Amino acid sequence: QVQLQESGPGLVVGSQTLTLACTVSGSDITNASYLWTWIRQPLGKGLEWIANIGNVGNTLFAPSLRGRASVSRDTSKAQFTLYLLSTTPEDTGVYYCARLLQSGGGMDYWGNGTLVTVSS
Repeated sequence: QVQLQESGPGLVVGSQTLTLACTVSGSDITNASYLWTWIRQPLGKGLEWIANIGNVGNTLFAPSLRGRASVSRDTSKAQFTLYLLSTTPEDTGVYYCARLLQSGGGMDYWGNGTLVTVSS
């Protein structure tokens, strides 16, 4: 059973760094068949892709967030972590981590999501 679990603060003071971790169980984050992704849904809006991290730690970011977002991983903990710098209230929303199939099959497993509120 593949499971992903987001963890991190529910409230971030604006201008501070948002840090969210995704812990994976039942799947190997070093498996080349998968990418690991962060997605968010601002309140009242649609889903927005943030970033991917691959099996060798290679990363790709949404152009709108490049320069503010980074992703790292800890293979010993089966965990990958999102860092979002210089937050504003516009970064408020539900943040999800998910597993993305390299074969083009989309995202097959998602975390439950975590609500992050950025105060002004």
